[in-house]
Amino acid sequence: MTIIELTPPAVEPLTRVEMRAHLRLDSQEEDDLLSALAIVAREHLERETGLVLAARDFRLCRDDWPEDGIVTIPRGPVRAVMAVTVYDGDGEGRAVDLDGHLLDGEARPARLWLREVPQPGRALNGIEVEFSAGFGESGQDVPETLRRAMLTHVAAMYACRGVVAPEAQPAVMPPGYDRLIAPFCRRGL
Repeated sequence: MTIIELTPPAVEPLTRVEMRAHLRLDSQEEDDLLSALAIVAREHLERETGLVLAARDFRLCRDDWPEDGIVTIPRGPVRAVMAVTVYDGDGEGRAVDLDGHLLDGEARPARLWLREVPQPGRALNGIEVEFSAGFGESGQDVPETLRRAMLTHVAAMYACRGVVAPEAQPAVMPPGYDRLIAPFCRRGL
């Protein structure tokens, strides 16, 4: 199973104004740095939780259909399934009819059931599911606890800005960060 990000986020969950207020900065001199740190904080949080904070589109590639017929989508919350394509042995794609499909986009992982499931002819990545995921179109749609976790993470990275370059972040995790994100993390055995 492979997930490909098709579109970048239109907006980041944290604004520069919010970060400046949290850090008690009066000037806009380091806004570019703050924006870079906000992206790092979002990406890290998304990896830790499996959630998509900033809404965008993805493609899930599978080799075959699950035995129970329910496709699990590990990134969420899933807002909509736009297309399902099955490829034959020659690499020709066939769109699967989405009429009557069932989507539980809030489940972790999200679940998709399709009425029609033609068998792929390709051994690898014969099935593609295009979907949109995320909490919403603005940062205000992200749960406040996750936004607070990101703000504390940005503050910790900002404090280390002279020691660790933004592209080498996250180098430090703030105290309490794990407790803030714990209710949103999926842990396996």
